[in-house]
Amino acid sequence: MNQIITLLALAAALAPSQLSAQLSFGGHPYGDKAEKRGMPVAVAVHLPAVDVAALLDEDAARAAQGIKGPFRFGFEHHTDFTLQNSGSWFTMPNGDRVWRLMLHCPEALAINLQFSEYVIPEGARLFLYNEAGTVRGAFTAQSNPGHTAFGTAPLEGDRITVEYIEPPARAGQGRLTISTVVHGYRLLGKGSDRGFGDSGPCNVNTICPEGDQWRPEIRSVAHLVLGGGVCTGTLLNNCANDSTPYFLTANHCTEGNNSNASWVFIFNWESPTCDPTENAPMDHSITGCDKLLENPPTDASFLLLSSTPPPDFQPYFAGWDITGTAPDSVVGIHHPRGDIKKITSSHGPIIEGQMSGADCWQVTEWHSGTTEPGSSGSGLWNQDHRLIGQLFGGQASCGNNVNDFYGRFNLTYPLLEEWLGACGDTLDGFEPGVVIPGTLDGAVTSIAQVPNVVCNSDSITPVITLKNNGEEAIQFANINYAVDGAPLGSMPWYGSIQPLQTVNVTLPTLHLPSGVHWLHVSVSDPNLAGDANPLNDTDSLQFMISSPGLTAVVQFDLDRFGTETTWRIETPEGFAVATGGPYLNSPNGYAVTEEVCLAHDCYLLTVQDAVGDGICCNYGEGDFRVVDILGDTLLNGYGDFGASYSGEFCMNWTGVPEAAATALQVAPNPSDGRFTLYLPGPAGRTDLRVQDALGRLVWTGRTIPGADRMLIDLGHLANGTYLLVAEGKEARAVQRLVVRH
Repeated sequence: MNQIITLLALAAALAPSQLSAQLSFGGHPYGDKAEKRGMPVAVAVHLPAVDVAALLDEDAARAAQGIKGPFRFGFEHHTDFTLQNSGSWFTMPNGDRVWRLMLHCPEALAINLQFSEYVIPEGARLFLYNEAGTVRGAFTAQSNPGHTAFGTAPLEGDRITVEYIEPPARAGQGRLTISTVVHGYRLLGKGSDRGFGDSGPCNVNTICPEGDQWRPEIRSVAHLVLGGGVCTGTLLNNCANDSTPYFLTANHCTEGNNSNASWVFIFNWESPTCDPTENAPMDHSITGCDKLLENPPTDASFLLLSSTPPPDFQPYFAGWDITGTAPDSVVGIHHPRGDIKKITSSHGPIIEGQMSGADCWQVTEWHSGTTEPGSSGSGLWNQDHRLIGQLFGGQASCGNNVNDFYGRFNLTYPLLEEWLGACGDTLDGFEPGVVIPGTLDGAVTSIAQVPNVVCNSDSITPVITLKNNGEEAIQFANINYAVDGAPLGSMPWYGSIQPLQTVNVTLPTLHLPSGVHWLHVSVSDPNLAGDANPLNDTDSLQFMISSPGLTAVVQFDLDRFGTETTWRIETPEGFAVATGGPYLNSPNGYAVTEEVCLAHDCYLLTVQDAVGDGICCNYGEGDFRVVDILGDTLLNGYGDFGASYSGEFCMNWTGVPEAAATALQVAPNPSDGRFTLYLPGPAGRTDLRVQDALGRLVWTGRTIPGADRMLIDLGHLANGTYLLVAEGKEARAVQRLVVRH
């Protein structure tokens, strides 16, 4: 009998590994609000300016030679700042000793650090934060287990503060030496030509359909920060399938760099949308590794990470192929120019070649995407989803997408056999957490393309992700969908999902009335048989339709500590329509204006201050309000609210009092366009009009005095949601009509 081990049990079994791999542990420093805590200003060190123009010229020359890594983003200042020779100490009322040092790199876009000495006792914490209020940490003794060095990812700004907190019982036990301060003259992943990203426009985000057949392999790829440069690399499986964190990248990325205990490996940095590219958290990271092998003849560097990626990283250990057989097609997964993760593919031909004396696979042409500096070390997979090499360099770019060279893994493997083991010419990838799966197990893992608020539209077109958690390929399944508990349809799906792989499926467009809804999607009948684990068959998503949408404007005059301020707008039932903050700190405070799309209803605005002193008085004269698009104030609030403030406001179509909702009845609704309007009791003449989702007038009419009903024929209109407005001398009523032919 097949056995299914639950993720909960697996997480419990892996608990020690998870703790040791976690880079940061949350919490708050003291010095980010030093003024409020009576702390002195941090001692500052001003580092020399750098010649950015000269650095960019050097980078361009390297790229012209086909050198794709490391992609340099920062200039390394070599320093020797310790707890004894730099910064200053301050003792808090609870006895904690706090050391702070502010580092200033003139005109830097970001700063990251390398610690050649990193010894933190139990209970002590290390934080980094910038003037905008962004905080990294807490870093602790568990952040880089087994090593006495440490590194951090770039933090935006030209000034960052390092803060070390030591409890009284551990006084004097910590040792820190900042050996490198990296002046970032590029912001990784940020550019001005698109919504987010600095790589070429032909690159393809991994969330796009091109990545659907490569979801596991995508999770094996990490962004590697080596001081002032970046490369890409891949987690490799071994014959024992035991999650040992072996990592493959390029020799030219690591050769001569001995600060490996402070390198940072960032997993799962991927855009949540295909187009436009959006940023994502970079918090799935591990610091430190051991160098096991560097091999120039195949440009391979083989590392052992300091910790195994924990279950919440959803790690995947890539399989490999050492047959030396030229593939029919290939895929590369990488971080070009230090950008968010991309996927690249070629249909061939793939031939043997050499670059700078290294034995390589030569990709003669890319058919989707490209590689760039920063892609170096990234894996190359054949059509069987097995890794066959890592990127050395080449000519390819968005404007000249030919000739990239990958060190051949089959020639590197004999040097790696002592670590990877001997188990034949091919090895499949390994996914921890999937242990002896059921024979047939289809799952719905996500619902996408449904905004939190659908504005000025009555329809959604959801995209769901199906995953095969079983042992057998799935060629058929039924996808069932319902809204607010009412079944709307069942769609047969045909295709092929191999075990542990996923595919994105687009559902039919659903037309819905305004309001808050629940979408429920489930998969059933895989291969016309029973599902071994029905617990993962269903996913749900709550959203709101605002059609027509009404614009509300939330305005804040912040105090100096914008990082303390957050807000949310909720429906009376508690659905969060919009949220905002925290914002940046500013010496003088500043104004914030944000537009929100709402429906014709009442809402609750809640403003919160993390410290509990509002947004005014001692640190600025802050206040806030909600106005409509005409500038009329719907809600006014003042900054002296302490920890939180809640107030109600309503979005109205007009200032004329509105009749009760029950006063205007329409049936059937939805209909094919023919509606019967039932009028309340004896009534005088009432003007009627119907508007579409954009507010355009599509029908007008008038009731007959004394009549109790009236036929409205909208059969000529397209499917959708419309607004019926009935207006008399003293009141008006509004009703939504749904036309569905």
